[in-house]
Amino acid sequence: MSGRAGPLQRRRASGGFIIVAVLWILLALAVLASIASSYVAQSAIALAPLERSLQTDAIITAGLDLTTYRLSMSTPGGRPTRGAFRFRLARTNVDVEFLSEAARVDLNSAPKALIAGLFAALGAQSQDADGYAERVIAWRTQVKPGAPDGEEALYRAAGLPYPPRRAPFSHIEELSLVAGLPPALVERAAPFVTIFSGRRDVNVLDAAPEVIAALPEMSSARLNAFLDARAAGSPDSNFLARALGDKQSGATTQGSDAYRVRMRLVADSGRRQLAEAVILILGPNSARPYGVLSWKTDIATAGEGRSGGL
Repeated sequence: MSGRAGPLQRRRASGGFIIVAVLWILLALAVLASIASSYVAQSAIALAPLERSLQTDAIITAGLDLTTYRLSMSTPGGRPTRGAFRFRLARTNVDVEFLSEAARVDLNSAPKALIAGLFAALGAQSQDADGYAERVIAWRTQVKPGAPDGEEALYRAAGLPYPPRRAPFSHIEELSLVAGLPPALVERAAPFVTIFSGRRDVNVLDAAPEVIAALPEMSSARLNAFLDARAAGSPDSNFLARALGDKQSGATTQGSDAYRVRMRLVADSGRRQLAEAVILILGPNSARPYGVLSWKTDIATAGEGRSGGL
């Protein structure tokens, strides 16, 4: 017999090589499919928080839209200064509360006496409260050209690497940069101050007791009597004069065009989230009904809270 392979043997060998090659190709495709599947799964996991974030932003925006709609249904003079409602969207229950920023002391507009009164109401000694208020006024006030600036020397003496801004506060957290203010006092003041109302006075119908106590010459007895009268029923147009007197400075019953909107989101999955935004209601001639001045969220899941800057 000849040692050379016949045609049948050569075809069998060739077929064997083809089968092996096909098997390797199938194995490679299976590996690629497994990698692709793993990649898609990992991508879905990675994108899930982004999808939830976009959905949350959409729900919060819907809450702001509904708040603006409710406020726009009234004339500016008859616009409510506070309110609450709830709605459901994207398998999420949303509770909304809104309150005019006039219920807070405006760091850029309030007079020294009101700012000092707030510091005193929050525990500062009267003399110290006056000094702290002076620093706040100096921070936001521009110096006249050529006039001496003792504030800069004060900041240098305190070892601070910056001078006072000499311009309006851009954020309430900037209060912590004012020379001499104790951090604990700044933290206590944060819930009662704003930079958005644009008012020298505060709406005493909505303000917290700490803000009412900040009014000039406000005593504990007058404060308690006022709070009792406010809680007794719906005040009329003469309520302020009767409760605080005609000469009470720093007090008003008027709101502002800026509103703080707080929302509590509870999804069917159990995920909870808190959100807070400050909006400015714009005029009828504006291209949009409102502008967003501030936006913060605070996530709470499965009984645990994780601050997002609220």
